[in-house]
This record gives sequence, structure tokens and C-alpha cells, in this order.
Amino acid sequence: MSLSLHDVTVPAFLRALDNLSEILRKGEAFADEKGMAHEDLLQARLYEDMLPLTGQIQRASDSAKFVPVRVGQIENLPMADEEASFADLHARIEKTVAFLKAVDPASMSGREEAEVVVKTRSGSTTFTGKTYVLGFALPNFYFHVTTAYAILRHKGVPVGKMDYIGRAP
Repeated sequence: MSLSLHDVTVPAFLRALDNLSEILRKGEAFADEKGMAHEDLLQARLYEDMLPLTGQIQRASDSAKFVPVRVGQIENLPMADEEASFADLHARIEKTVAFLKAVDPASMSGREEAEVVVKTRSGSTTFTGKTYVLGFALPNFYFHVTTAYAILRHKGVPVGKMDYIGRAP
């Protein structure tokens, strides 16, 4: 039996989002313990031209949900990118997880060679389902999850590699 595009994405997204949620909880607890304003973590960036922590969570969420939308051609769940608190970020992750869990694996079945067009401000790029998932969506998702982790780690939140990776399923 071969792996489907659903098999290589949705379970990985769910696991990483669960780990990200736990990392955020540790960040919030750290801020509370240190008397740090939550805003100091939520708006923290690794570099001035990068998105803050809130933006990293929003982009990770979008990256995950756009896979079944673009590959499986299912209806998107729009989110307004207005998260301003840890509670808001947790709610966004929960909505993303619920969305992903509701995806019918059959919607992505046999879509490896289907055309996927990604439109951005600078133009559009055409992929196959397989090249989109493996060459764009998964790297983009993990970039934003990793950057969120790195922002919290950089600010002193006591998280480590196993928090990022999580425990074996």
C-alpha cells in the first residue's frame, strides 16, 4: 500500500499543531511566572522583517488547511488573522485541527498529478499535488512551526527538542 497525500500531510499537521499548542501553553506559563506581559511574547520576532509569534501561528494554520483545500478541492475555512492573545491562538489551532480531522481522505486520493495553483502578491506558481505538498506546503508549514518555537525559545521559554518533536504516537 502506498502513502497518499492525505497520509503524508494531515497526520503530520495534527501532531505538529498539538505540539505547538503545548509549546504555547509553556510560553504563557513562563510569561506569567516571570511577570512578563503576554504581548512581549505574542509580538516577539526573530528579526524585524519576520512575522511575530502570532503571525507564525496564523501562517502554520493556513499552510496546514490549504493542503486539503488546494489538493482535495474542499471548501476553505477562512480565518481573519486577528488573534491577539494566547487564548486566541489556541482557538485558532483548535479550529484548524477540527477542520483537518473533518477532511475525507478520499478528497485527496489520486490527486498527486492534479494542478495546484498558488497565487501570491508577486504572481502565481503552478504545481502538481505531489510537488505542492512535498516541495512547498510541508516545508512552509514546518518553517512557521519552527519559527514559532524559536521565538519562544529565544525569549527564554524552557522548551526543548522533545517539546517540538513531541512524544511518539
